[in-house]
Amino acid sequence: MANTLEYSKIFQPLLDQQVTQESTTGWMEANDKFIKYNGGDEVKIATLLTDGLANYDRSNGFTTGSVDLKWNPYKLTQDRGRSFTLDSMDVDQTNFVATASTVMSEFQKQQVIPEIDAYRYSKIASLAIAGSQSREIALTAENIVSELLKDLTAIEEATGVTDVVITMSPTTASLLASAKDAKNHMSTTQLAKGNMNVRVESFNDNAIVRAQQRLLQTAFKFNDGKTSGQEKGGFEKDSSSKDINWIISAKDAPVAVSKTDKVRVFDPAVNQTADAWKTDYRKFHDLWIPKAKLAKVFVNVKPS
Repeated sequence: MANTLEYSKIFQPLLDQQVTQESTTGWMEANDKFIKYNGGDEVKIATLLTDGLANYDRSNGFTTGSVDLKWNPYKLTQDRGRSFTLDSMDVDQTNFVATASTVMSEFQKQQVIPEIDAYRYSKIASLAIAGSQSREIALTAENIVSELLKDLTAIEEATGVTDVVITMSPTTASLLASAKDAKNHMSTTQLAKGNMNVRVESFNDNAIVRAQQRLLQTAFKFNDGKTSGQEKGGFEKDSSSKDINWIISAKDAPVAVSKTDKVRVFDPAVNQTADAWKTDYRKFHDLWIPKAKLAKVFVNVKPS
C-alpha cells in the first residue's frame, strides 16, 4: 500500500504543472529562475545590478566592474486551502489515486486557477494605477486600434521594450477584430507556458492572451470560508472594481509564484473524524513587479 508521503509526491508536481499550463497568467511564472523557494510562505527573489561600460586601456586592459546580486525575501500573502473527504464506501485503495486526482484537478480548474488569475490581474492593476501606469478610456470599434497603439508606444518609448504580452477579454478581442484597420496588425505568435509553447493571436507581433472579463477586474474580495456570508470560499468582484480593457506587460516584468504546499493524505484507518479518505490542499501564491520594471507595464481601464 502506498503511504501518504508517496501519494503527496504523486499529486504535488501534477497540480503545480496544471496551474502553469491552464492558467491565463501561467506565462508569468517563466521568471521563476530568479526565485528560490524551499516551502512555506516565503520566497527569495533576485535583484541584479551591474556597472556600466568603461574605457578600455591599452596598457592596463579592462577596467574592473562590479556585479551586485541580492536575494531579497518576500512573503507569499495568498495562503489558501481546503480539506476534502472521499467516503471509503465510494473509494478504496485501488482507485483512490485516480479518484482523488480527478477531484483535485477539477477543484483547481473550477476554483483555484480562476482565483489565481483574478488575484494576479487585480494586483497588476493596483500596482500600475498606483504607479501612474494606467488610464481610462471607453473603447469603440473606431478607436480601439489607435488606443492600443498609443499604450504600446508609451511602453516602448519609456523602456525600449517591443515584445510584450497583451491580455484582454474575448469581448475586447472581438471588438478589436471588428475594427476596419485591425487586420493590418493581426497575426499569430508563440507564447511559452511552463514547458509548453502555445500559438496565440498577436497584435504587431505581441502575443494576445484572452481572459474572461470576470477575471480582468481592478479589485476582488477573497472569501475566508468561515465568516458569515463567506462560507462558500472563493472570490468575487469587489464593489469598487472596474473592468480592465487590457493589460500590456513585458514578459520579464511580473514575477508570479504559485506553489502547492504539502498535499496531506490520510487513509480511512488514520482519519479520526470519518471513515473516509481525507486530503488537505494548501496553495501559496503571489505576484510582484519590481519597481525598476513597473514602467514595462500599462493597464487600460474602462471608465465606471
